[in-house]
Amino acid sequence: MRRALVLTLGTTFLAAGLGVPAARAEPSGKAPAVAADPSAPPGWKRPRNAMGQPDLSGYWSNATLTPLTRNRRISDKASLTAAEAKAAEKVWADALAESDTPTDPGESATAGQARLLGSKLVEIRPDFIAAGGDTGGYNTFWIDPGMRLVEIGGQYRTSILTTETGNPPPRKAGAPAWRGDGFSNVYDSYETRPYGERCISGFGRNTGPPMLPNGFYNNNYQIVQTPDAVVIEVEMIHDARIVRLTGGHRTDGLRPWMGDSIGRYEGDTLVVETTNIPEAQQFMGSWKNLKVTEWLTRLSPTKILYRFQVEDPQVWERPWGGEYTFNTLKGRVYEYACHEGNYALPGILAGARQKEKEAAEAGAKGAGPGV
Repeated sequence: MRRALVLTLGTTFLAAGLGVPAARAEPSGKAPAVAADPSAPPGWKRPRNAMGQPDLSGYWSNATLTPLTRNRRISDKASLTAAEAKAAEKVWADALAESDTPTDPGESATAGQARLLGSKLVEIRPDFIAAGGDTGGYNTFWIDPGMRLVEIGGQYRTSILTTETGNPPPRKAGAPAWRGDGFSNVYDSYETRPYGERCISGFGRNTGPPMLPNGFYNNNYQIVQTPDAVVIEVEMIHDARIVRLTGGHRTDGLRPWMGDSIGRYEGDTLVVETTNIPEAQQFMGSWKNLKVTEWLTRLSPTKILYRFQVEDPQVWERPWGGEYTFNTLKGRVYEYACHEGNYALPGILAGARQKEKEAAEAGAKGAGPGV
């Protein structure tokens, strides 16, 4: 069944004779003019707020089925036609519906994980193993990955990244190793556990920079603009990212949560530049010399185009990045009630101490008398 699904997707996405534009060029340091979205009403003009700034305020969501990197098992193209996208979205919806079955209260976490690994959904989105599906904690009723692919100017994107391959470029020789942005395997103390697990900052890179969909749930934001700052409230995990519109980057060596973000308006676009990112919030192994530039431009009454560029001369040969759209949220952002020191944390550490105790006892028995 899983093999049949992949073959169906591959046939759909790789159909011959369908011309698809190449991936967009990566963004430059300046904010280029961006055309309004074809879906915008005739005569629509980008709104300005009472301060004369491009109006980006409101509630938004970046939930999308489009993954960060291109899944070449599904497609090797940068974009899909409308028909291909519609067919792909139906497969996503069908796969979600099929796997959205009630969890048996008596089923073990191991059995739930095995069932997920055997489902169609993992063929499409392997990242769901981390927090979605039946992993012993959730079934798909509780996740909200979105139901649509990213669509920009009539192009349905197969990846958020706009590199030629839809994947990060090769790392330079000697670049710091990237061990992934997943959960740590160090259980010495609560201080060594990930900040997302401790509910200090968001996981899945929702907060950024760059700000990315996490693929699971709570991909919601509120943007508030003032004369001297832009505040981006991130539902996951209740972070408020402050972009200063006055002054330059700090020079005191401090690396605040989410880095030091300064912004400016260029025409219809908010440009945000972030440096001084702390090691704990590294991006693909880069942090010390990492610079992230972001562009937010209103495309229509219901869309904001979000583009980002990352650069670190010690890690990559050249800057690279991606783009997707924020879409209006039907509702508002409420508090995400995660709290540090949650109930799982004592259990995690207690389990680690128990395993250490068992290993020590087994070692003592194996040593024999007189040792």
